[in-house]
Amino acid sequence: MPLQNRVNPFGDLFEDSSRGLFMGNRGGRFHRGDQTLGAKRFASKQWICCQLQFKNRQRKVWSTGYTELFFLDEVTALAAGHRPCFECRRDDATLFAACWMQAFKLPAPPRATEMDEVLHAERLDNDTKRRHRRALETLPDGALIALDDDAFAVRGDTLLRWQPSGYGEPRPRGTRMVDVLTPPATLAVLAAGYRPKWHCDAESRP
Repeated sequence: MPLQNRVNPFGDLFEDSSRGLFMGNRGGRFHRGDQTLGAKRFASKQWICCQLQFKNRQRKVWSTGYTELFFLDEVTALAAGHRPCFECRRDDATLFAACWMQAFKLPAPPRATEMDEVLHAERLDNDTKRRHRRALETLPDGALIALDDDAFAVRGDTLLRWQPSGYGEPRPRGTRMVDVLTPPATLAVLAAGYRPKWHCDAESRP
């Protein structure tokens, strides 16, 4: 049976047998000894997005140590409030911090803990996903929005419906006010030039 360790753009954890492109964690362990979840959905403010493989390390998922989570792609992880890991994805994390510095006109790239403080305030409203109202036409590629109960990724002039195993057929982007799932700071990083990794379903679109 699959574990409740897949993450959707709303930040929810669910069971699904399809495989994603990235793994990650939320700052430690919050699963129980029987490999189920209680009320907790994070252990600290350090929410990261990691490579699936790194230095031939082998882990037994949801055993000892942190609670492993899995994402369809980096676009999904960013929407849920995660950032690139500075250990296994150092180049991406360094670029993310550099784009953050540019976006907020800082004198130097921020430390991971500084970004985590901002992201944590932007991704949660108490224990629920915080949404941010924005004009759709102003959003950068890689942003994820909520339309009714579904999530859609912004890519060029189209919206791609998010699904656990990939993306659906594109629909016109249009102009309107929408609820954005991707945190505002991450939107600024995307607008400053950070290019997240997409699932192949999106990469195959014109």
